[in-house]
Amino acid sequence: MEALRRPMIAEDSVQYSLFLVPPYPSDTKDREKCLQQYIERILAQFAPLLTQYIWQNQPFSIKYMPEKGVMPAHIRGCTNFGDNVEDEWFIVYLIQQITKVFPELAARIEDNDGEFLLIEAAECLPKWLNPDSSTNRVFFFQGEFHIIPVPRNPAETPWLPKGTLTIPQAVNLLSTHPETCLAAEPIRKALGKRLKGYPLKIQSNLHRAHCYIPAGIAAMLKLRPDLVAPAVLAFYLRDPIDLQACRTFSTFPPETRVMASVTFTRCLYAQLLQQRFTADRRSGFTLPPRSHPKFKAHELGIKLAHGFEIMCSKCTKRSSEPGAPVCNNPLWKGFLNSLKKNDYFKGELEGSARYKELMRMAESFFQQSAAITQSSSALLPGEEVLQLLESTPYSLEELKKEESSLPAEDSERWLEMTPEELEQLLEEATGRGIQSAAHGGAEGEEKEEQEEEEESYSLSAVTHSMKAFINKVSTHEGAELPWSSSGSQIKFDVNSMASAFEKILGGPSSAPDEELDSDDLEDDDDIDYDDEDLLGSDDEPGGDSNSGALGNLRAYMAEMDRELAGTNIGKSFSTHSKADAGAADLSRDSGHDDKGDEEDGDDNNEDLQAAGGAVPLDLDFNLVSNLLESFSSQEGLAGPASNILHSMGVRLPHNTDKS
Repeated sequence: MEALRRPMIAEDSVQYSLFLVPPYPSDTKDREKCLQQYIERILAQFAPLLTQYIWQNQPFSIKYMPEKGVMPAHIRGCTNFGDNVEDEWFIVYLIQQITKVFPELAARIEDNDGEFLLIEAAECLPKWLNPDSSTNRVFFFQGEFHIIPVPRNPAETPWLPKGTLTIPQAVNLLSTHPETCLAAEPIRKALGKRLKGYPLKIQSNLHRAHCYIPAGIAAMLKLRPDLVAPAVLAFYLRDPIDLQACRTFSTFPPETRVMASVTFTRCLYAQLLQQRFTADRRSGFTLPPRSHPKFKAHELGIKLAHGFEIMCSKCTKRSSEPGAPVCNNPLWKGFLNSLKKNDYFKGELEGSARYKELMRMAESFFQQSAAITQSSSALLPGEEVLQLLESTPYSLEELKKEESSLPAEDSERWLEMTPEELEQLLEEATGRGIQSAAHGGAEGEEKEEQEEEEESYSLSAVTHSMKAFINKVSTHEGAELPWSSSGSQIKFDVNSMASAFEKILGGPSSAPDEELDSDDLEDDDDIDYDDEDLLGSDDEPGGDSNSGALGNLRAYMAEMDRELAGTNIGKSFSTHSKADAGAADLSRDSGHDDKGDEEDGDDNNEDLQAAGGAVPLDLDFNLVSNLLESFSSQEGLAGPASNILHSMGVRLPHNTDKS
């Protein structure tokens, strides 16, 4: 019931919570003071990363949450990442690092999909772990991923409580049994693979482009690069009412346009670039011909200017009085001292240009992440833009002089992907392709390796894998792959199976109106049914009582054979003789002529059929030939044959026979 009472998380949002690990202050006020100090220390510790990050919708922010019911006092934050899922994974990296730097804290993180970290490692999870059983069991602690197990044998693990855990119970278990709660290595590797590259990945996720924009926007973006995000979103989500404010640009006149270098995230740049837009003639914004070398810069500048104008037009008031200085906030002094202790200013002299730039970034970050949690009067992005315009002087001449020394634009190669790159990306995501990437080499070497692989490939692997797959028992949760079972011994109940057959076949012991319930059949995932189990054994007790059911089954199968004997269905399958003839065709290159043997085989089949005997089928040959025919008809695309074989670990070579 606790899972049902959990607050719903908004779509495209991630929620993160930090809890104190015992021992912690028992007094409520002392605990609150301790958590408030952790907030200041966390923000100061990670300010170098957070101040330079451009968020899609909302920034990373944390605040103190008092005790409520069984939920202890803790630190919580919630961020809407919108269309940029990289914001969510950057927060996951931050939470992991917070628990590493501050080992007294344990963290949980989830989004509207629930425990999305488990989705990333879905192929490595234990069977017992599902959305219902994972409540309050998934944590980051001491920089590592932890999953609190469920008690399987209470005698061996008496310290594990039964049922759904509460947060205090979970945090206490992490403190007392961290090694036992540590997630398995494959799970931690899968998660580490997704987080690989941070914090350097922050810079690689940025894109710098030249934009022909009004001077006021260029001056603001030099001070606050993060304001490009709300401007792009304002343009991206525009409606006809928003565009009415862009008929006459009162805030950013087009006559003041200059060429400037603007830093976007890749998500923001793609959103802005792919939008088709024609400016209103009354706005004063015009585009040069498409053949112009700066056409893209003019087009991006028009879109960005419209976004800023729309953003400012939504402000209900334009106060000429700037907001209260950050230094008046009681938390700012402690935050600034923490920044100096963590060498945020990197030895820059106070008053230097670089020192002032770092200070402006710190003040902006503090206003968004710290001060906003203490007051509900946070400024809208448009209001921040208007205040910056009024408080920040700029020189149009200086901005025009800087046009000649702009940094080069970044390549747009990441916007394109060839089919080969997509295939490689999919192989890496599924764990394949790592070995082939390690080989490298020239194209000739790759062809030789491919030829060797095809020559050494055995079709018997297809039949073995398919038989192993068919012999497994599926449940309502889906089919189980052959290698995913535990291999433990299962006791087969012959009487239950015989009773089930009697109900299916309408045996004498079944009532006329009695129906077979799904609970009457075994649904254990690890049951392997053999022929001996189905037909029983003479040595087993109760074999005589099952003879009636087995007789009904044989009679049922015999009746099916008689009905199919009058059709041509049997001719669609290959018998042992035909399969031998097919194998003979493959050996003709060796100089053998099996034509006479094939004719003899056909004569023997006809003699057997005339005599009423059943010609034995070559099941392996039929299975492989049908799979290969289905695989070939896919023509390299995804299809049922390749999906089934890939799920069983079988990868067929490409069909090089064009005939």
